[in-house]
Amino acid sequence: MTPGSEHRMNQQGFAAEDIDTSRPHPARMYDYYLGGWDNYEVDRQAAEHVIRAHPQVRLSARANRAFLQRAVREVVRGGVRQIIDIGTGIPTSPNTHEVAREAAPDVRVAYVDNDPIVATHAGAKLTGTGRAGFVLGDVRDPEAILARPEVRELIDFNEPVALLLVAVLHFVTDEEDPAGIVAAFADALPAGSHLVLSHATAEPYEGYADGRTDVKARDSVVGTYKNATAGLNLRDRAAVEPLFGAFELLDPGLVRVPLWRPDGPVPGPEELNDTIFYGGVGRKG
Repeated sequence: MTPGSEHRMNQQGFAAEDIDTSRPHPARMYDYYLGGWDNYEVDRQAAEHVIRAHPQVRLSARANRAFLQRAVREVVRGGVRQIIDIGTGIPTSPNTHEVAREAAPDVRVAYVDNDPIVATHAGAKLTGTGRAGFVLGDVRDPEAILARPEVRELIDFNEPVALLLVAVLHFVTDEEDPAGIVAAFADALPAGSHLVLSHATAEPYEGYADGRTDVKARDSVVGTYKNATAGLNLRDRAAVEPLFGAFELLDPGLVRVPLWRPDGPVPGPEELNDTIFYGGVGRKG
């Protein structure tokens, strides 16, 4: 990383009017699920509609956040010292760099999100400690993200990288080719790199005898996101697992997020059924 790159990564060049407050934004809705305050009335109304349809969504959001933290600790303990976190969302402590630096203080993190409001918080909450930066970018355009000079100053693509796509790809349609997006990133990353991925589903948990898809709730949630800045594309396990592509899944594979290397009590089948995220970590050989 060259001197001053942290400063340049905060120069996003957007105007206040670029922040769209007329439609819900998934990052701001997610912030509301987590109990945050960095959201607008339009986001809160949409999030409350989702909560009415699926009251356990806050449980899922917390479980997904805990998965991210465990996965980051694991890859850093395994020797990775640089991370690209795409779909960062509203900063919620502990953030990726804070978790990573518990294990290794020299970890570098490039945060990427397509919501300008995330950028407004980046300087104080994400990049203020150095060795971290933020860029506005969209996961649907991996080449543009990888080409950003700020990212290339921060990330050495000759060394292993952890790519975080946590709760991101379900906002990518089949036509936008989520597998192709992952493959484009994988092509740029060397052997030893890792992919941390989670994805929402409406599929019942296979270990819950009473589990079944609540079609009415699913359709209500999906309908709410149709009015947001990105639609929700729920996929089952059979559709999510191939997204790892060149990244070989590590044990325990692709599982409901509380089951990925838990560091505490494991929830029972009913709670796992209510936790709508699959998660896994893969390694590029």
